[in-house]
Amino acid sequence: MVTGQVNFNSHTDAVVRMAVALVNLLTEGEERSRKYLPPAGAERVARLNALFQSAGSKTQVDEAEARAVGYVAAELRGVFAAVAAGDLDDAARQVNAMLRATGAHPLLERHDDEAWHIHFHAADEASRIKGWAAGCATGLAVVLGGEYFDRLGVCTAPRCDRVYVDTSRNGSKRFCSTACQNRVKAAAFRQARRGEAAAAVSE
Repeated sequence: MVTGQVNFNSHTDAVVRMAVALVNLLTEGEERSRKYLPPAGAERVARLNALFQSAGSKTQVDEAEARAVGYVAAELRGVFAAVAAGDLDDAARQVNAMLRATGAHPLLERHDDEAWHIHFHAADEASRIKGWAAGCATGLAVVLGGEYFDRLGVCTAPRCDRVYVDTSRNGSKRFCSTACQNRVKAAAFRQARRGEAAAAVSE
């Protein structure tokens, strides 16, 4: 625990955050009560490259690679969905399948004046997409194999299926964003007011 939040290690934190970002960017569903369609074509390439850059990665993908990342995101979503459904066995099977498919393996690395730390790589070092898939899968494996295995989730707000990782001290996060949390609270408040009004009329 650091500053009241759950921390794994810096690289695990980074790849789990990337897994969340990839799922939320590249998988179809619902977001904050609206249908969500992932970007395609040049927009998908631009947004993926911006995402990688914001994470401090030099990865730059082309259109074919961006499509391939979409398939990885769909696999990652399955892991979050399984954990949210309480099926840890299924989540573990899905992660293991990704680890086998990518040939994921750890290496100690040191760069940018940082201390030695673990990075996760694919067997095919030349494939940036398999590298990210291996990293994200291994990061999720670290989470699922530890005491915070239930910190992966899918937003519980109506008409939202974006995913999150809960790093709060008490593990109470249930929504992908403050916007969804506020939306649910506002709906509950309105419902309570309607109930009070109905009770007053019936008296």
